[in-house]
Amino acid sequence: MATVITNLLSAIPWLGKSLVEFVWGGFSVSSATINRFFSLHFTLPFILAALVVGHLLYLHISGSSNPVGTTGNADRTAFHPYFVFKDVVTVFLFLFLFALIIFYAPDKLGHSDNYIEANSMQTPPSIVPEWYLLPFYAILRSIPNKLLGVISMFVAILILLVLPFVDTSNIKGSSFKPLYILAFWLFVLNFLVLMWLGSCHVEAPYIVAGQIATAYYFSHFLIIIPVFGIIDNVLSMIAISSHGLPHEKVKLEEGNIKEPEMTEEEKIKAREEDELYEFLYSVQNHTFNHIR
Repeated sequence: MATVITNLLSAIPWLGKSLVEFVWGGFSVSSATINRFFSLHFTLPFILAALVVGHLLYLHISGSSNPVGTTGNADRTAFHPYFVFKDVVTVFLFLFLFALIIFYAPDKLGHSDNYIEANSMQTPPSIVPEWYLLPFYAILRSIPNKLLGVISMFVAILILLVLPFVDTSNIKGSSFKPLYILAFWLFVLNFLVLMWLGSCHVEAPYIVAGQIATAYYFSHFLIIIPVFGIIDNVLSMIAISSHGLPHEKVKLEEGNIKEPEMTEEEKIKAREEDELYEFLYSVQNHTFNHIR
């Protein structure tokens, strides 16, 4: 597996071969390669822990979001002890399931090929990565070109960073967007299909199925989310017009709820916006049921 992973660098034009030999520490996988991989895997947990601390710091500054998509400044709950004990229950539940797998089914998530003695002169006939890497392995195999396949595999992860830019909807929070909820569950189903295809052999019909699933994976971010956002905006404007509320009194953006010290006029405006959200949800729910 170390040979397969490091050979991904060979897809880089001109520099690929030199980079592979640099990572190997020689002309093939050797003790130097194993030492470097061990050092990398030893260091990664500390890097991830530092990222978690950074995430908590930024969360403390900006606050967390919620499924509704509006600010929660008017009604907040202390993190300790409420959320601390709630998360502790989840942690213990995870540790319980983790211990069950370790002590009673340690090979359940593994592959039988792992028991075949390693042979440096022969690549295994069926290379299957760990289950959490199978969707990206399926994307890699779906592209005939080696360089484009490697790029697509990494882009499949980095594409999550474009979500703030491709979400064109003025309605924040998926609770009020039935079309997006449908698209989300289709994306989850497609992701599971990619996971299954990653464990299959590279043969028909799995090759074509993998290409279709890969195309849908990227289309979800680059086409479906922006288009559904535009549809949501159009439906919102239609609902606003039919509801009889002036456009200047409606603000479908995050942060509608003010701080507790609101004036009477602001309280009336906030109630109107709450009623509008409920009306929009009922209109889009009706549209979704009609489409279905």
